[in-house]
Amino acid sequence: MITLDGVMQAPGGPEEDTSGKFHYGGWAAPYGHEVGRKIVQQEMRPADYLLGRKTFEIFAGYWPHHANIWPAINEGTKYVLSNTMGKSDWKNTVFLQNLADIKKLKKTEGSDIQVWGSSKLIQLLLENDLADELRLKIYPLTLGEGKKLFDNGAIPASFMLAETVATPTGVIIATYKRAGKITTGTIGA
Repeated sequence: MITLDGVMQAPGGPEEDTSGKFHYGGWAAPYGHEVGRKIVQQEMRPADYLLGRKTFEIFAGYWPHHANIWPAINEGTKYVLSNTMGKSDWKNTVFLQNLADIKKLKKTEGSDIQVWGSSKLIQLLLENDLADELRLKIYPLTLGEGKKLFDNGAIPASFMLAETVATPTGVIIATYKRAGKITTGTIGA
């Protein structure tokens, strides 16, 4: 979930992530629509999850108590990149220490690995060409401040639009798949 200016911080509610004195938590709520909810339901299919520590802490405080909404998050393996945490009571949680651990995980066979939230982790994946697919829900507003998806460090990379849906409330839901290196040319030539 991102705004037109790339902010991804605290879309779900005012108290979700107030770090950096962020005042716009819950910015996605006014744009809810059944079309978007159906797509999110599909994305909540069984998978494994790679999360940054802050997103993990938010999820661990909520999802174990709301298993009826998203059972897969409780059953799937949660891989957490953290230098400060090493254990959790949330079942199926594995802690990773560094980029090398993520690269090893990416090479394993198994379920799809989804990243939800986790702005710094996503930036690390983009810097190291470890993102195979981006699923963006682009909301029709700008916030000017907050944690951003492409804040810094993404390598030059080409993506192909694999699927797109626009909701009646103006949210564009786009799935991009990695498509190789950047190609350039001259417009009109």
